[in-house]
Amino acid sequence: MTDRQAGRRSGGQFLSRRSLLLLAFAALPLAACRPESTGQLQPHEGYAPVAGGRVWYQVIGTGRGTPLIFVHGGPGGTSCNFNRLKALGDERPLILYDQLGTGRSDRTADTTLWTVARFVDEIDSLRAHLKLDRFHIYGHSWGGSVVADYLITRKPSWVVSAVLGSPLISTSRWIADADTLRSQMPAPLQQVLAVHESAGTFEAPEYLAATDSFYARHMSRRQPPVTVPECAGVKGNDTLYRYMWGPTEFVATGTLRDFDRADRLGEINVPVLFLTGEFDEARPETVRDFQQRVPGARLAIIPGSGHSVTRDNPEEVVRVIREFLRSQEQ
Repeated sequence: MTDRQAGRRSGGQFLSRRSLLLLAFAALPLAACRPESTGQLQPHEGYAPVAGGRVWYQVIGTGRGTPLIFVHGGPGGTSCNFNRLKALGDERPLILYDQLGTGRSDRTADTTLWTVARFVDEIDSLRAHLKLDRFHIYGHSWGGSVVADYLITRKPSWVVSAVLGSPLISTSRWIADADTLRSQMPAPLQQVLAVHESAGTFEAPEYLAATDSFYARHMSRRQPPVTVPECAGVKGNDTLYRYMWGPTEFVATGTLRDFDRADRLGEINVPVLFLTGEFDEARPETVRDFQQRVPGARLAIIPGSGHSVTRDNPEEVVRVIREFLRSQEQ
Protein backbone atom coordinates (compact mmCIF):
# COMPACT_ATOMS: atom_id res chain seq x y z
CA MET A 1 0.00 0.00 0.00
CA THR A 2 3.05 2.24 0.21
CA ASP A 3 6.78 2.23 -0.36
CA ARG A 4 7.10 1.59 3.39
CA GLN A 5 8.84 -1.75 3.10
CA ALA A 6 11.22 -0.71 0.33
CA GLY A 7 12.05 2.43 2.29
CA ARG A 8 12.68 0.53 5.52
CA ARG A 9 15.02 -1.90 3.80
CA SER A 10 16.93 0.82 1.92
CA GLY A 11 16.93 3.32 4.78
CA GLY A 12 15.32 5.88 2.47
CA GLN A 13 12.20 6.97 4.34
CA PHE A 14 11.91 5.80 7.94
CA LEU A 15 14.53 7.76 9.86
CA SER A 16 14.65 9.31 13.34
CA ARG A 17 11.85 11.64 14.51
CA ARG A 18 12.09 15.39 13.80
CA SER A 19 10.81 17.57 16.59
CA LEU A 20 7.65 19.63 16.29
CA LEU A 21 9.61 22.67 17.44
CA LEU A 22 11.76 22.53 14.34
CA LEU A 23 8.70 22.08 12.16
CA ALA A 24 7.03 25.09 13.72
CA PHE A 25 10.12 27.22 13.26
CA ALA A 26 10.51 26.11 9.66
CA ALA A 27 6.90 26.92 8.86
CA LEU A 28 7.25 30.66 9.45
CA PRO A 29 9.08 31.68 6.27
CA LEU A 30 7.44 28.99 4.16
CA ALA A 31 3.87 29.95 4.96
CA ALA A 32 4.67 33.52 3.99
CA CYS A 33 5.25 32.31 0.44
CA ARG A 34 1.61 31.29 -0.03
CA PRO A 35 0.02 33.31 -2.85
CA GLU A 36 -2.88 35.45 -1.70
CA SER A 37 -4.51 35.84 -5.09
CA THR A 38 -6.78 33.35 -6.87
CA GLY A 39 -4.74 33.58 -10.06
CA GLN A 40 -1.95 31.30 -11.29
CA LEU A 41 -0.64 29.08 -8.51
CA GLN A 42 3.08 29.76 -8.12
CA PRO A 43 5.74 27.23 -7.03
CA HIS A 44 6.23 27.41 -3.28
CA GLU A 45 5.98 25.32 -0.13
CA GLY A 46 4.36 25.84 3.24
CA TYR A 47 2.02 24.45 5.85
CA ALA A 48 -1.77 24.24 5.69
CA PRO A 49 -3.92 24.04 8.83
CA VAL A 50 -5.95 20.85 9.21
CA ALA A 51 -7.83 19.23 12.08
CA GLY A 52 -5.16 18.24 14.60
CA GLY A 53 -2.25 20.29 13.29
CA ARG A 54 -0.64 21.32 10.01
CA VAL A 55 0.30 19.46 6.85
CA TRP A 56 3.37 20.30 4.80
CA TYR A 57 2.76 20.89 1.11
CA GLN A 58 4.70 21.91 -1.97
CA VAL A 59 3.60 23.34 -5.30
CA ILE A 60 5.90 22.57 -8.23
CA GLY A 61 5.57 23.24 -11.94
CA THR A 62 5.00 26.37 -13.99
CA GLY A 63 2.29 25.17 -16.39
CA ARG A 64 -0.97 27.10 -16.49
CA GLY A 65 -3.37 24.15 -16.66
CA THR A 66 -5.71 22.93 -13.96
CA PRO A 67 -3.72 21.91 -10.84
CA LEU A 68 -3.18 18.26 -9.90
CA ILE A 69 -3.17 17.20 -6.22
CA PHE A 70 -1.27 14.04 -5.26
CA VAL A 71 -2.42 11.92 -2.29
CA HIS A 72 0.28 9.50 -1.15
CA GLY A 73 0.12 5.92 0.08
CA GLY A 74 0.65 4.37 3.46
CA PRO A 75 -0.96 5.00 5.80
CA GLY A 76 2.16 6.67 7.09
CA GLY A 77 3.98 7.08 3.77
CA THR A 78 5.21 10.34 2.27
CA SER A 79 4.70 12.36 -0.88
CA CYS A 80 8.34 12.57 -1.88
CA ASN A 81 8.25 9.81 -4.51
CA PHE A 82 5.76 11.84 -6.53
CA ASN A 83 8.74 14.03 -7.43
CA ARG A 84 9.48 11.39 -10.06
CA LEU A 85 6.41 12.71 -11.90
CA LYS A 86 7.44 16.38 -11.84
CA ALA A 87 7.69 16.43 -15.65
CA LEU A 88 3.90 16.88 -15.55
CA GLY A 89 4.57 20.35 -14.13
CA ASP A 90 5.26 21.77 -17.56
CA GLU A 91 1.49 21.79 -18.16
CA ARG A 92 0.03 22.45 -14.70
CA PRO A 93 0.86 23.11 -11.04
CA LEU A 94 1.50 19.91 -9.09
CA ILE A 95 0.54 19.90 -5.40
CA LEU A 96 2.26 17.41 -3.13
CA TYR A 97 1.55 17.10 0.59
CA ASP A 98 2.39 14.81 3.49
CA GLN A 99 -0.60 13.63 5.48
CA LEU A 100 -0.86 14.59 9.13
CA GLY A 101 1.37 12.43 11.32
CA THR A 102 3.98 11.60 8.70
CA GLY A 103 6.66 13.06 6.47
CA ARG A 104 7.25 16.76 6.99
CA SER A 105 3.82 17.38 8.52
CA ASP A 106 3.07 17.72 12.21
CA ARG A 107 3.33 14.54 14.25
CA THR A 108 0.59 13.39 16.57
CA ALA A 109 0.00 10.40 18.82
CA ASP A 110 -3.74 11.12 18.96
CA THR A 111 -5.20 8.07 17.24
CA THR A 112 -8.65 9.68 17.07
CA LEU A 113 -7.18 11.72 14.20
CA TRP A 114 -6.17 8.58 12.29
CA THR A 115 -9.46 7.98 10.50
CA VAL A 116 -10.43 7.80 6.84
CA ALA A 117 -12.86 10.69 7.25
CA ARG A 118 -10.24 13.01 8.76
CA PHE A 119 -7.73 12.20 6.02
CA VAL A 120 -10.50 12.97 3.52
CA ASP A 121 -11.03 16.31 5.28
CA GLU A 122 -7.37 17.19 4.65
CA ILE A 123 -8.08 17.50 0.94
CA ASP A 124 -10.65 20.23 1.48
CA SER A 125 -8.44 21.94 4.08
CA LEU A 126 -5.63 22.11 1.52
CA ARG A 127 -8.07 23.25 -1.18
CA ALA A 128 -9.26 26.11 1.03
CA HIS A 129 -5.72 27.11 2.00
CA LEU A 130 -4.59 27.28 -1.64
CA LYS A 131 -7.89 28.81 -2.80
CA LEU A 132 -8.41 26.20 -5.48
CA ASP A 133 -11.58 26.47 -7.55
CA ARG A 134 -10.92 23.35 -9.65
CA PHE A 135 -8.36 20.57 -9.63
CA HIS A 136 -7.54 17.04 -10.72
CA ILE A 137 -6.57 14.54 -8.04
CA TYR A 138 -4.37 11.43 -8.00
CA GLY A 139 -4.41 8.96 -5.11
CA HIS A 140 -1.95 6.10 -4.97
CA SER A 141 -2.55 2.91 -2.94
CA TRP A 142 -3.90 4.04 0.48
CA GLY A 143 -4.14 7.47 -1.16
CA GLY A 144 -6.57 5.82 -3.57
CA SER A 145 -8.73 4.90 -0.56
CA VAL A 146 -8.77 8.53 0.53
CA VAL A 147 -9.58 9.85 -2.94
CA ALA A 148 -12.28 7.24 -3.60
CA ASP A 149 -13.93 8.06 -0.26
CA TYR A 150 -13.66 11.77 -1.04
CA LEU A 151 -15.40 11.32 -4.39
CA ILE A 152 -18.09 9.03 -2.97
CA THR A 153 -18.96 10.86 0.23
CA ARG A 154 -18.36 14.51 -0.72
CA LYS A 155 -19.44 14.55 -4.38
CA PRO A 156 -17.04 17.48 -5.01
CA SER A 157 -18.14 19.49 -8.04
CA TRP A 158 -14.71 21.15 -8.19
CA VAL A 159 -12.87 17.91 -9.04
CA VAL A 160 -12.32 17.77 -12.80
CA SER A 161 -11.05 14.18 -12.88
CA ALA A 162 -9.37 11.57 -10.70
CA VAL A 163 -6.61 9.00 -11.05
CA LEU A 164 -6.78 5.97 -8.75
CA GLY A 165 -3.36 4.34 -8.84
CA SER A 166 -3.02 0.76 -7.51
CA PRO A 167 -5.80 1.66 -5.09
CA LEU A 168 -6.86 -0.02 -1.87
CA ILE A 169 -10.61 -0.13 -2.47
CA SER A 170 -11.44 -3.28 -0.51
CA THR A 171 -9.28 -4.81 2.22
CA SER A 172 -10.75 -8.26 1.65
CA ARG A 173 -9.89 -8.04 -2.06
CA TRP A 174 -6.40 -6.78 -1.19
CA ILE A 175 -5.72 -9.74 1.10
CA ALA A 176 -7.15 -12.14 -1.49
CA ASP A 177 -4.76 -10.70 -4.08
CA ALA A 178 -1.84 -11.08 -1.66
CA ASP A 179 -2.80 -14.69 -1.03
CA THR A 180 -2.97 -15.37 -4.77
CA LEU A 181 0.48 -13.88 -5.35
CA ARG A 182 1.95 -15.65 -2.34
CA SER A 183 0.72 -18.97 -3.71
CA GLN A 184 3.04 -18.40 -6.70
CA MET A 185 6.13 -18.10 -4.51
CA PRO A 186 8.44 -21.07 -3.81
CA ALA A 187 6.90 -23.41 -1.24
CA PRO A 188 9.66 -22.90 1.40
CA LEU A 189 9.02 -19.12 1.38
CA GLN A 190 5.29 -19.65 1.70
CA GLN A 191 5.95 -21.89 4.70
CA VAL A 192 8.16 -19.28 6.37
CA LEU A 193 5.47 -16.64 5.98
CA ALA A 194 2.76 -18.92 7.35
CA VAL A 195 4.78 -20.07 10.36
CA HIS A 196 5.78 -16.61 11.52
CA GLU A 197 2.38 -15.06 10.90
CA SER A 198 0.82 -17.80 13.02
CA ALA A 199 3.37 -17.10 15.77
CA GLY A 200 3.15 -13.32 15.42
CA THR A 201 6.94 -13.10 14.93
CA PHE A 202 6.83 -10.49 12.18
CA GLU A 203 10.33 -9.15 12.89
CA ALA A 204 12.08 -12.52 12.62
CA PRO A 205 14.97 -12.30 10.12
CA GLU A 206 13.74 -15.20 8.00
CA TYR A 207 10.26 -13.68 7.86
CA LEU A 208 11.66 -10.34 6.74
CA ALA A 209 13.75 -12.12 4.10
CA ALA A 210 10.66 -13.91 2.78
CA THR A 211 8.66 -10.69 2.65
CA ASP A 212 11.56 -9.03 0.83
CA SER A 213 11.28 -11.74 -1.80
CA PHE A 214 7.60 -10.89 -2.28
CA TYR A 215 8.32 -7.16 -2.43
CA ALA A 216 11.01 -7.68 -5.08
CA ARG A 217 8.35 -9.34 -7.22
CA HIS A 218 5.35 -7.14 -6.53
CA MET A 219 6.34 -3.95 -4.68
CA SER A 220 9.27 -2.47 -6.60
CA ARG A 221 10.98 -4.43 -9.36
CA ARG A 222 13.58 -1.78 -10.14
CA GLN A 223 16.70 -2.83 -8.27
CA PRO A 224 18.54 -1.03 -6.95
CA PRO A 225 15.91 1.70 -6.65
CA VAL A 226 16.81 5.10 -8.06
CA THR A 227 17.13 7.58 -5.21
CA VAL A 228 15.06 10.76 -5.07
CA PRO A 229 17.05 13.71 -3.69
CA GLU A 230 13.85 15.25 -2.35
CA CYS A 231 13.39 12.20 -0.11
CA ALA A 232 16.67 12.64 1.79
CA GLY A 233 15.90 12.86 5.50
CA VAL A 234 12.14 12.47 5.03
CA LYS A 235 10.59 9.85 7.29
CA GLY A 236 7.30 8.03 7.27
CA ASN A 237 5.40 6.79 10.31
CA ASP A 238 5.43 3.05 10.90
CA THR A 239 3.23 3.43 14.00
CA LEU A 240 0.50 5.01 11.89
CA TYR A 241 0.85 2.22 9.31
CA ARG A 242 0.50 -0.48 11.93
CA TYR A 243 -2.42 1.22 13.67
CA MET A 244 -4.49 1.62 10.51
CA TRP A 245 -3.27 -1.38 8.49
CA GLY A 246 -1.16 -3.93 10.36
CA PRO A 247 2.31 -5.47 10.69
CA THR A 248 2.77 -6.45 7.02
CA GLU A 249 1.08 -6.11 3.65
CA PHE A 250 -0.33 -9.62 4.17
CA VAL A 251 -1.95 -9.11 7.57
CA ALA A 252 -4.64 -6.49 8.12
CA THR A 253 -5.25 -6.08 11.85
CA GLY A 254 -5.75 -2.30 12.02
CA THR A 255 -8.69 0.01 11.61
CA LEU A 256 -8.78 -0.57 7.84
CA ARG A 257 -9.35 -4.32 8.20
CA ASP A 258 -13.02 -3.95 7.20
CA PHE A 259 -12.55 -1.09 4.73
CA ASP A 260 -14.56 -1.62 1.53
CA ARG A 261 -15.86 0.86 -1.03
CA ALA A 262 -16.15 -1.53 -3.98
CA ASP A 263 -19.94 -1.58 -3.95
CA ARG A 264 -20.07 2.24 -3.94
CA LEU A 265 -17.71 2.90 -6.84
CA GLY A 266 -20.69 3.44 -9.11
CA GLU A 267 -21.50 6.61 -7.13
CA ILE A 268 -18.38 8.36 -8.44
CA ASN A 269 -19.50 11.02 -10.90
CA VAL A 270 -16.23 12.37 -12.32
CA PRO A 271 -13.99 10.90 -15.05
CA VAL A 272 -11.63 8.33 -13.55
CA LEU A 273 -8.44 6.68 -14.71
CA PHE A 274 -7.42 3.53 -12.86
CA LEU A 275 -3.82 2.48 -13.21
CA THR A 276 -1.83 -0.40 -11.81
CA GLY A 277 1.49 -2.14 -12.41
CA GLU A 278 1.84 -5.26 -14.52
CA PHE A 279 3.12 -7.15 -11.46
CA ASP A 280 1.34 -5.03 -8.84
CA GLU A 281 0.14 -6.41 -5.51
CA ALA A 282 -3.03 -4.54 -6.48
CA ARG A 283 -3.52 -7.11 -9.22
CA PRO A 284 -4.58 -5.86 -12.67
CA GLU A 285 -7.50 -8.31 -12.63
CA THR A 286 -8.88 -6.74 -9.47
CA VAL A 287 -8.28 -3.15 -10.57
CA ARG A 288 -10.02 -3.93 -13.87
CA ASP A 289 -13.08 -5.05 -11.90
CA PHE A 290 -13.03 -1.76 -9.98
CA GLN A 291 -12.71 0.16 -13.24
CA GLN A 292 -15.76 -1.57 -14.67
CA ARG A 293 -17.83 -0.42 -11.68
CA VAL A 294 -17.26 3.28 -12.45
CA PRO A 295 -19.21 4.51 -15.48
CA GLY A 296 -16.85 5.51 -18.30
CA ALA A 297 -13.68 4.86 -16.30
CA ARG A 298 -10.42 3.97 -18.05
CA LEU A 299 -7.67 1.52 -17.12
CA ALA A 300 -3.92 1.65 -17.79
CA ILE A 301 -1.52 -1.14 -16.84
CA ILE A 302 2.05 0.08 -16.41
CA PRO A 303 4.39 -2.49 -18.03
CA GLY A 304 7.27 -3.94 -16.05
CA SER A 305 6.10 -2.34 -12.83
CA GLY A 306 5.18 -3.54 -9.39
CA HIS A 307 3.12 -1.55 -6.90
CA SER A 308 5.62 1.30 -6.86
CA VAL A 309 4.83 2.45 -10.38
CA THR A 310 6.58 5.79 -9.87
CA ARG A 311 9.79 3.94 -8.99
CA ASP A 312 9.61 1.25 -11.66
CA ASN A 313 8.38 3.11 -14.74
CA PRO A 314 7.88 6.83 -14.06
CA GLU A 315 8.17 7.75 -17.74
CA GLU A 316 5.15 5.63 -18.66
CA VAL A 317 3.16 6.91 -15.67
CA VAL A 318 3.84 10.49 -16.79
CA ARG A 319 2.78 9.68 -20.34
CA VAL A 320 -0.46 7.97 -19.29
CA ILE A 321 -1.49 10.65 -16.79
CA ARG A 322 -0.58 13.48 -19.17
CA GLU A 323 -2.74 11.96 -21.90
CA PHE A 324 -5.68 11.44 -19.54
CA LEU A 325 -5.60 14.94 -18.05
CA ARG A 326 -5.34 16.52 -21.50
CA SER A 327 -8.43 14.57 -22.59
CA GLN A 328 -10.40 16.08 -19.71
CA GLU A 329 -9.51 19.65 -20.61
CA GLN A 330 -10.34 19.64 -24.32
